Amino acid sequence: MTSRPPTIAVIDTGICNLRSVTKALEAVGAQPLVVRTPAELQGIAAEGLVLPGVGALRDCVASLRTSGFADTVRGWIGEDRPFLGVCLGMQALFERSEEGNVEGLGVFAGQVRKFRLPPGFKIPHMGWNTLRFRDPASPLAAGLAGTESFYFVHSFFCEPADSALVLAECDYGGYFPAIVARGRAFATQFHPEKSQANGLRIYRNFAAVATAGTTPAKAR
Repeated sequence: MTSRPPTIAVIDTGICNLRSVTKALEAVGAQPLVVRTPAELQGIAAEGLVLPGVGALRDCVASLRTSGFADTVRGWIGEDRPFLGVCLGMQALFERSEEGNVEGLGVFAGQVRKFRLPPGFKIPHMGWNTLRFRDPASPLAAGLAGTESFYFVHSFFCEPADSALVLAECDYGGYFPAIVARGRAFATQFHPEKSQANGLRIYRNFAAVATAGTTPAKAR
């Protein structure tokens, strides 16, 4: 008997790349549903929640606060329910950003910093780069050798106050967090939906975490 695919809610902030994210989730067998209000989320009994993001962090955070999703995201992660933030969806989780001195959601302690790189390194960091998993036993790393490349587009990077949050890091003129994780909450600085087969593996692994009966990621 085939198990029911997990329902994954995808938050529409009005500035995010919804189509590519939902298509990626569909490709790995999940059932993505776009939600625009916390009430819509409450009505669908989702097993997982995704916060995608492109554009300016100020606009992303403002949209979350206006819609009421700021408190929803804090509560969801606080309850250790499966969550995936992507790019701005990762940066929004921290306390403050140098991008316009924006106050984030404060889910994780730490700052979002602008790249200050050696000569020869362009900003934004745009293109393919490899990751190094600090914890290859994490469910998000399943099926990945730790030498795969993923697609990045960003000028800012997260600097957690607690280095134990860093699940994977990337080297671009110095190491920065490529994935952060705590319990069943994950966030990637790169775009899995633009990272071809490797990115689909990330979404497939997240869908597995969201599936009923999946063992939670260990607390970080």
